[in-house]
Amino acid sequence: MDSLIMVLSSLGIAQAVFLCVYLLSLKKGNRKANLFLAFVLLGLTIRIGKSILNVYLDLEPWQRNLGISGVMMAGPFLWFYGRLLLGKEKIFSKHNYWHLLPFVLFVCFCFYIPNGYGAFPNTSYLLAFSHLAIYLIMSGALLFNYKSKASKSVWHWYLIMVMGVVFIWIFYMGNLFGLIPYYIGGAIFFSFLLYAFSFLLLKRPVFAMEKYRNSSIDVSSSKKYMQEIQALFEKETIYLDSELNMSKVAQKLGIRSRDVSQVINENEQQNFSEFVNQYRIAKAKDLLIDTSYAQEKIATVAYDCGFGNVTSFNLAFKAATQLTPSQYRNKFYQG
Repeated sequence: MDSLIMVLSSLGIAQAVFLCVYLLSLKKGNRKANLFLAFVLLGLTIRIGKSILNVYLDLEPWQRNLGISGVMMAGPFLWFYGRLLLGKEKIFSKHNYWHLLPFVLFVCFCFYIPNGYGAFPNTSYLLAFSHLAIYLIMSGALLFNYKSKASKSVWHWYLIMVMGVVFIWIFYMGNLFGLIPYYIGGAIFFSFLLYAFSFLLLKRPVFAMEKYRNSSIDVSSSKKYMQEIQALFEKETIYLDSELNMSKVAQKLGIRSRDVSQVINENEQQNFSEFVNQYRIAKAKDLLIDTSYAQEKIATVAYDCGFGNVTSFNLAFKAATQLTPSQYRNKFYQG
């Protein structure tokens, strides 16, 4: 059992190191924001790594202090990351780095800060996590201030990041006050958290969204254009055009193709093809159970919904419904 716990708790450390290296080497998107996110993960890794080592090894007080210092690194960098991600600060002032002074001092005096049992060691531990709590509050304030200004997908990504760190903070504070007795559980939770972060980094268009950081379209304009795009699709049914592309939509709105891509990404978290296909598939569902189309071939339905060929129709329909068009017709047709 102990071996299994050690493996589970160590998986998060390995994944965190992988993510740090990935973010530090990533060339796309906002490189400084990626750097800050890497340091958030590094700070948490240092803290969680200390938890694992402290269970299986007899660490010196200064080594335990270095582990605790990780949370004092993670807090400021989480706040820095939010300012760049949500606020899109083009110039990040060097004065902000003064926020790292408590972390630097804690590391420099790690040999002198007591770490064992008694009031003062607990006080230093509490102060370190109080420091993190301050930056969690500041990060929460960023989320509140930019909820209507930042893109929806990026805002939700940062919310997930902040909430993940909040849960880690709650666990260790609960353990300190005896509410959560299983100390190594924090490392196991961290493992699951890191794999969830990894999945979301691959799934969510966080880095794709950052390519629009220099766009002239703000959030309110983006929402306005999204309403116009939806009107084109719902009222004018332009998705029925098998040769529809971003250029045609952009021409109708009087904006660039790149802006169309941005608007759909920000508001629907989809690319252009996915957005178009959802309308075509909804239309296909109606036609497949329409009595007037009962004798029509699947190919006719595909072309009448705007698909250029039957193969792409079948693939898109199956991906959306887990049924082929024929299976859907057989299951739901009431004629």
